[in-house]
Amino acid sequence: MTIHPTAVIHQEAEVGKGTRIGPYAVIGNRVRLGEQCEIGSHVVVDGDTRIGDRCRLFPFVSIGMEPQDLKYRGEPTRIEIGDGNKFREYVTVHLGTAGGGGITKVGNDNLIMAYSHIAHDCQVGNSTVLANGATLAGHVQVEDFATVGAFSGLHQFCRVGRYAYIGGYSVVTKDALPYVLTVGNRARIFGINVIGLRRRNFSPATVKILQDSYRTLFQKKIPFRRALETVERKYGREADVAYLLEFIQTSSRGIAR
Repeated sequence: MTIHPTAVIHQEAEVGKGTRIGPYAVIGNRVRLGEQCEIGSHVVVDGDTRIGDRCRLFPFVSIGMEPQDLKYRGEPTRIEIGDGNKFREYVTVHLGTAGGGGITKVGNDNLIMAYSHIAHDCQVGNSTVLANGATLAGHVQVEDFATVGAFSGLHQFCRVGRYAYIGGYSVVTKDALPYVLTVGNRARIFGINVIGLRRRNFSPATVKILQDSYRTLFQKKIPFRRALETVERKYGREADVAYLLEFIQTSSRGIAR
């Protein structure tokens, strides 16, 4: 370990092998840092917080503070963060609440850009990107490989599906569909995220099937329930289409249309 002499590390904190902690960082008593992490200057990590291996916290990141929820009364809650994440300058991640499950969770290999906020009880998957100033209100779920554009805000309890792309400056008040471009205030859908799927090595055949499913669901002038049945009958055995249909059918807030 390399710890700058000005850093304040509680004697009960756990710091993994090879982790470097920069000047004026503050690490609380219930914090567990994994191996080979880099903690920048003036970073604060507090609360019951576990951070995995190979994470980089850039200057002025704040993780583990009390949630900004008026119902919070100091109950014991926690944060779990996986491996290989980057938290850029001034990112904030807050503890969970008892009413929301008690845990805020971030998976592996995520890029959380400067000034982004992950509020209480959010569940962020793996390999996501939150661009500068992206804001997740409480209880938001962001699934694997999704991208949230700069300065976009997501309403409480919204879900963002796998491989979704939220355009910059969007206001998302309903669930954002997987594989789909969702943009605007209030956000609307603008087709399959073809470029993003190609970058993630989706086959041309799979992209074509998703495009055809999208056209049936949202562009043909047929009742939506019948459109769902049509897509399920035609492509229901395709894993990506089955997931898209399940996402729609399990939405509690409704989907952006």
